[in-house]
Amino acid sequence: MRLPRIFRTTPFRLTLLFLALFAAAASAFLAYIYVATAGEAARRTDRDITREMRTLQGAYNRAGIDALNQALIERAASERPFLYLLMRSDGERISGSIEESPVEGFKGEPTWATFQVTDYDVQGREIRHPARGLQERLSGGEILFVGADVGEDEAYVVKVVRALWGAGGLVIVLGLAGGVIVSRNVSRSMGGLNDVVAAVRNGDLGARAHVRGARDEFDELAEGLNEMLDRLERSMAGHRHAGDAIAHDLRSPLTRLRARLEAAYLDVEAGRGDPTKALAQAIEDTDGVLKTFGAVLSIARLQAAGQAPDQTVFDPAELAADIAELYEPLCEDKEIDFKAELQRHLTIRGNREFLAQALANILDNAVKYTPPGGAIMLRVRRRSSGEIEYSVTDTGPGVPEADRARVVERFVRLENSRNEPGSGLGLSLVGAVAEAHGGRLELDEGPGKVGEIGPGLRVAFILPRAG
Repeated sequence: MRLPRIFRTTPFRLTLLFLALFAAAASAFLAYIYVATAGEAARRTDRDITREMRTLQGAYNRAGIDALNQALIERAASERPFLYLLMRSDGERISGSIEESPVEGFKGEPTWATFQVTDYDVQGREIRHPARGLQERLSGGEILFVGADVGEDEAYVVKVVRALWGAGGLVIVLGLAGGVIVSRNVSRSMGGLNDVVAAVRNGDLGARAHVRGARDEFDELAEGLNEMLDRLERSMAGHRHAGDAIAHDLRSPLTRLRARLEAAYLDVEAGRGDPTKALAQAIEDTDGVLKTFGAVLSIARLQAAGQAPDQTVFDPAELAADIAELYEPLCEDKEIDFKAELQRHLTIRGNREFLAQALANILDNAVKYTPPGGAIMLRVRRRSSGEIEYSVTDTGPGVPEADRARVVERFVRLENSRNEPGSGLGLSLVGAVAEAHGGRLELDEGPGKVGEIGPGLRVAFILPRAG
């Protein structure tokens, strides 16, 4: 028969395990208490019996058998808790509070014996008590036995042990009750998480775990699960959007490529046209399509890895200087004033290839949207926070503040850039590179309007300092 779920939970099983360990430890503790208490009671009784024996032997040595006999009679009639028996050398009883000795086969050496004494209660019922005694031969040959009833001591030890067993049983019962309560609370918390997992498994990416505000490990798990689901939902939405955007943005170049290839084919068959030029244009269009797919794959690779691979420590100014050498001639051809301010002797840790591609994408956009007569400034500096910043400032049309968060998404192109070549993946790749290096991307307004064009754009690529 299958047990109820609450008894199959891990907290309840752990509770049973701890209770079993507690019961084992408690049993060992009770056994020690019993042995120690019973042993101490027995040693105390033996000391009392030995002391009484020596007292009586002293009376015998001083005044003889008659004085000892008189002392035994007086002591037996008193409230003393001892049992006495005085015998002749042949074992014949002289006097005492018991009729016969419990020691069998006495050979003269001091002998201890454990035995039972019989008594009667007020109703006349026979009661037997445990007793212990010492028997010795006196200097004149007589035999003296001194014993004591140890029933009260043993009863006291039994009461102590029973009380401890009762306390242990109560602790076990309370522990089981606590285990049930804890298991129920844990099951309730885990049940909510399991419901969220089941909902997500069935396709509901909007399901979220309830955070109780207790700031315990279940809240941490719920927050982590919610964060993971948020990222999953954004990723799935991004993939859906990317698919739609790829289909939309690649439809035109692919259609144009097919049309040109078809026209070149027909022209070649008819013996007219320039097939070489048509093929060159087709190759150019194909390169654009491949570049788009390459950017998508780079972004996917970075996001799948979680962090940039093959990172090394280097001076960011050296990388910026290499990129500046490539873009300075392009700016001269377009009559754009290009300057670079590079702070040397800084260190960052990163993948040079990805960082170079990200910086090139930023400069590509700056050159593309800055009109002739404008200016571009490339900077590398250390912030007051210790972070390293690459920034590119241009005097182009800029990006409206409302669109700055959206423009870094994949395949997003603003209306004023529709006529320019591109796929809308440049800043998206830059953002992915920044995130893979533990950094971030910031977009701000540029230096202001220059004539009718402005206010420009400042793109800051911020990375943590190495070490």
